[in-house]
Amino acid sequence: MKELLWLCNLLISIVSVCYFHRTVLKFISFFLTKRFPETEVKHKYAVVIAARNEEAVIGNLIDSIKKQDYPKELLDIFVVADNCTDKTAEIVRNAGVHCYERFDNRHCTKGYALQYLFRNIEKDYGIESFEGYFIFDADNLLKKDFIARMNDAFHSGEQVVTSYRNTKNIDDNPIASSYALHWVRTARLESRGRSFFGLSTRLQGTGYLFASSLVKEGWNFVTLTEDREFSSHLIAEGVRISYQHRAEFYDEQPVSLRISFRQRIRWAKGNLLAFKMFFFKLWKCTFTGKTWQNKLSAFDIQITNFPYCIFMVPIQLLAAALGFALATDDPHWWSLCYKILGILFIGKIGDIPWIAAVVIAEHKRLKRMKRWKHILFCITFPIFTVIGDISMWIALFSKVTWKPIPHKSDIGIDDIK
Repeated sequence: MKELLWLCNLLISIVSVCYFHRTVLKFISFFLTKRFPETEVKHKYAVVIAARNEEAVIGNLIDSIKKQDYPKELLDIFVVADNCTDKTAEIVRNAGVHCYERFDNRHCTKGYALQYLFRNIEKDYGIESFEGYFIFDADNLLKKDFIARMNDAFHSGEQVVTSYRNTKNIDDNPIASSYALHWVRTARLESRGRSFFGLSTRLQGTGYLFASSLVKEGWNFVTLTEDREFSSHLIAEGVRISYQHRAEFYDEQPVSLRISFRQRIRWAKGNLLAFKMFFFKLWKCTFTGKTWQNKLSAFDIQITNFPYCIFMVPIQLLAAALGFALATDDPHWWSLCYKILGILFIGKIGDIPWIAAVVIAEHKRLKRMKRWKHILFCITFPIFTVIGDISMWIALFSKVTWKPIPHKSDIGIDDIK
């Protein structure tokens, strides 16, 4: 038993060391980010949107794109109305936007919808007729200078750029706020520092731009989480994913616990698939990458993909149980229970000070609320992590299919101040 306890503690220590660089980057990221000079050179882009039954929100997104302070002749909007049974396609066409309809209930992930859309763009226009592609979800809204600021980063030589993700409905309830604060935390404590050092950050579903050369052979990322797959692929191939802190957009977060679990289980399954698909490629890049930034980026995304709660939580629980069994003094059951609760839940409370610091740092960008709401949402933020851990275990033992997340907010870009 002592040998087994020693082995458990060794594994825990090794994994802790692997995560140490992220703590360092977190401190750096809080204060520093890469800056891109503004440019008068304007590149030609296509905006790509996959929509399924999004009649309530798609019009507002298109409106916010058309209101960009960017030359209209250098922007084309393409929408794939994917298995829609509502008026999404009609609204898109009435707005004067390119619309392709797709009906395929067997291949129904967002990735397959994007694959279909890129095939049609290649057929009708040619992939490289545009210098870059933006990916958005139908519930997004773009700040007026979003594309101009992303263009600054693209013109600086970045092939892939992600942006600042804000939220329309942060104050709806603790579930929506936990999502909103998660995105802001990712920007403030992950993306900024990585971009500053020339490391790759990660794509998170929407609000990003990439060079057309990266999809000249088509879009081939069709798993449950195409963003995680695309991120891992890019980094394994030595392509950096940069971050533009000045480019800001908004999206709508779930307010229902049922919908939240549906989405998080899909994310978890996609995380497991990405870990399996890119495990060896990322380790290879970690040791053979051309630059130290490429090597560290590959290691970093490998750690991000690593399903910590699946591998390490059982080892931590085993170590706690063995430590209790081997205690030389009189052990108390309550101490073992406290350790178990600490591993499963109480440890999540450590996120609260970081989230509070992020809220203070980003208060000018967050929706104005009563101070007590800010405090409440910081305290309830660990809900996000707990739901994620439970979802990961459910995903491990279940077959997961892609299901749409309903969006109902009628907020337009002019309503956000």
